[in-house]
Order: sequence, then structure tokens, then C-alpha cells
Amino acid sequence: MDRAKPYDIPKREVWEASKRVRANQGAAGVDGQTIADFEADLSNNLYKLWNRMSSGSYFPPPVRRVDIPKDDGKTRPLGIPTVADRVAQMVVKRFLEPLLEPQSRTRKGFNDIHILQGVW
Repeated sequence: MDRAKPYDIPKREVWEASKRVRANQGAAGVDGQTIADFEADLSNNLYKLWNRMSSGSYFPPPVRRVDIPKDDGKTRPLGIPTVADRVAQMVVKRFLEPLLEPQSRTRKGFNDIHILQGVW
């Protein structure tokens, strides 16, 4: 049986991810679209994102670069993704976290970096 979409991403997951992004707030990305703007056409925006992710054609847009001042007078770059990309990242995070979390708990006192170093 051929499936219409190569990646099985439930629409409910995209919806739940959007609720988390909304709760986190955040600035507009390179496209200038705020969370309020995204939510003005929420159903359509989430459908387009789900469709692209589940078909494998999603490609993240560039991030907006903002220079953050440091204590020593220098700056460090900070990348701000678009709202849609933050939702896409949250979908992936919610999928991967339960799979990777049990591995990080098997070694008490070690963080994820230590676990990854053990793999190499």
C-alpha cells in the first residue's frame, strides 16, 4: 500500500507544537511575521507547514541575525528563526526527545555531551 506522504506526522503534533511556540513567545524572524501574524491565518499556516514536513519538501528559511552585546563590549550573533520554523523545530523536538531521553538517563551524572562523546 502506497502512502500519500512519506513521513507520518500527525496534524495534531503540528497543532501542539504551535501551542508551545505561542507560549514561548519570541521575536519575528527574517520574514517579519510575528506570532500574532502567524495566528491570524493559523489553520492555513499550520496546514502548509504540516504538508511540507510530511511530504519531505520542508526547507527552513534563513534566520534573522541579531547581535547581542556581551559584558566585554563585544557582541555575539543570535539567530532568530521564523515562527513557522520554530513550530517545525518543536515538532521534531517532541518526536526525538522521548526517543533520546532514555539513553541520557542510563548514565547518572552525565549530560548529553558526555553521552555523545562516548559514542565517538
